[in-house]
Amino acid sequence: MEKVVLAYSGGLDTSVLVRILREEYKLAVIAVHVDVGEARSKSELQRKAEKAGAAGFEFVEAQDEYVSDYCFTALQANALYEGIYPLNAALSRALIAKHLVAVARKHGATHIAHGSTGKGNDQVRFDLSSRALAPELTILAPQRERNITRDAAMEYAKTWGIEVPATAKKPWSIDENVWGRSIEGGQLEDPNQEPPEDCYAWTKGETTSRADATLVQIAFEAGRPVAMNGEALSPLDLVKRLNAVAGDAGVGRIDLIENRVVGIKSREVYEAPAALVLIQARRELERLTTIGDVTHLKADLDAAYARLVYEGRWYSPLRESLDAFNESVAKTVTGTVTMKLHKGAIRIIGRSAEKGLYNHKKATYGEGDTFNHRAAEGFIELVGMQLVEFRRQHPVGEK
Repeated sequence: MEKVVLAYSGGLDTSVLVRILREEYKLAVIAVHVDVGEARSKSELQRKAEKAGAAGFEFVEAQDEYVSDYCFTALQANALYEGIYPLNAALSRALIAKHLVAVARKHGATHIAHGSTGKGNDQVRFDLSSRALAPELTILAPQRERNITRDAAMEYAKTWGIEVPATAKKPWSIDENVWGRSIEGGQLEDPNQEPPEDCYAWTKGETTSRADATLVQIAFEAGRPVAMNGEALSPLDLVKRLNAVAGDAGVGRIDLIENRVVGIKSREVYEAPAALVLIQARRELERLTTIGDVTHLKADLDAAYARLVYEGRWYSPLRESLDAFNESVAKTVTGTVTMKLHKGAIRIIGRSAEKGLYNHKKATYGEGDTFNHRAAEGFIELVGMQLVEFRRQHPVGEK
């Protein structure tokens, strides 16, 4: 019997797919769970996968790799898709695909399968990443091929006695890792309806978040976070601790109308406390430690970076080239940023860098000002020379 390696989350879609792949595709299913921070029990996942019909189960510990090599690499690009979404799902798919390919080769599987639908972004990410890494493997996506609704999936699970977390009362699709939590489906599909409070798990609301402000200081070395409030932490520990602290202050909720890769607009709800705090802090430190033309160009490149990762092109040479640029820029991005977190808001209140480019003697309007004010006259004359000459010959309003 041919083997298929299935990206297995333990949720509704992939739990049902174990049985579908075995019964209808006649394949031996190896369920692979790549742990990027879902906080699920390895033994429980294995039990559920085998009960659903899996012939084998693999659990890959990947949280440290995920944060260090994917999240913090994207952090060097201050990566926010459309300026809002920190790419928690997109980044994890690239890593999961890498491990799916490794397990497929280990077991001699000829297929890779995932639970993405035909209208989602993840199908693009899984397919492109898998094909880039192992073009010889066939990709199966039963959800895409059959358009299995969530109601139908829940009924199928009930028929076969498959344990799933979704219910008719809370029919949300949850995707969670240490960089963020995605929630969609059910009443969230109405973009004019406020998300119910019980769909959130990481962040507190306006009435339950801390009454007083929380001060957080993040230290960066070469663009990467290395300490929180003066304590050196590993990348994973820093993200986990910051998720808890920022979430308690109500920071990290995202509710947006998102432009999906496949062309539709969708309403997406996320929780990403640590990611949003770190990106805002790092971007502020970058402004302090890089020259203006780099800052301006990098803003455009950062948007392009976020878009290509969102679209599933993590393994493209363009991403590698942009990473090289980002690492070069990051050499000077060393220092600390202090923020005040309160009732969902992030406010920068301090930034410091030993080699920052802010020069108080040139910036001040008070005593000790060393700026050459008269030099501005010649600068303005030169920088505006062509504009003035053009308007001399073509006055504003002239037809």
